[in-house]
Amino acid sequence: MRIDLHTHSSTSDGTDTAAEVVHKAAAAGLDVVALTDHDTAESWDEAVAAALATGITLVRGIEISTKHADLSVHLLAYLPDPTYAPLAEGLDRVLAGRNARVPAICARLADLGVGVTAEDVRRLSGDAAATGRPHVADAMIAAGAVRTREEAFAHYLNPGRPAYVHRYALPLTEAIGLVRAAGGVSVVAHPWGRHGASSLPVDVIAGLRDLGLAGLEVDHQDHDARAREQLRGIARELDLVVTGSSDYHGTGKVGHDLGCNTTAPGELERLLDLAAAAARESGRPTPEAVRP
Repeated sequence: MRIDLHTHSSTSDGTDTAAEVVHKAAAAGLDVVALTDHDTAESWDEAVAAALATGITLVRGIEISTKHADLSVHLLAYLPDPTYAPLAEGLDRVLAGRNARVPAICARLADLGVGVTAEDVRRLSGDAAATGRPHVADAMIAAGAVRTREEAFAHYLNPGRPAYVHRYALPLTEAIGLVRAAGGVSVVAHPWGRHGASSLPVDVIAGLRDLGLAGLEVDHQDHDARAREQLRGIARELDLVVTGSSDYHGTGKVGHDLGCNTTAPGELERLLDLAAAAARESGRPTPEAVRP
């Protein structure tokens, strides 16, 4: 059984629609796929219809933008009730921060001689609920300023680069609590991929587990073999679920093909069991995995 628990559609910063992601996952030989758009559940209904049509198992999720110790941390929330008011309000704040910083980024780019407007970004992002730096990068590509998203981030959009603008993100500890209260389970996405091992050492991860963290995304393209081995050991020590995922974005992210990393079937069952327990504890009307 092949299981990929982290993908994105054009509802956030992927390039395929939710239905296309699900159909491509089935065509790639996956048995289970999770759709985890940034900070929104808007793509879920479309993904469910596609999963029922293709016969693939779908796990609904959200990748939540959070911060810990002033560093960005992404939190994968699986099977929460997206209508739980405190969670929905928190995600609304994050999305408002995403959308509000686009004009500020464009203003900085203009100062650098890059003629990209907020309207250019909106036109390319289409109906995306979560507009972000990847869409700005797409507008820069269209304007001929850069060739790829990677080039745009490396030279302009990453933290410390001249067009980077801070935005609001939920505190990591708060987000874990909100997901749990909404009847879902949380997994830290690519925990050492952005800032290295010092950003989330074992004692911090242990504290997050005590707050309700269910797992770590160990097998990810941003982790080398040594990081994976160390994170797997931490997960074993703390009894956390180990996941593996592609972080697929369509053509928006190179080298993240569907199924390039996968989750073991036993780990998925542990995750679903924890989600069922969280749902019972919360009393919320939570979604379940969509099975053929």
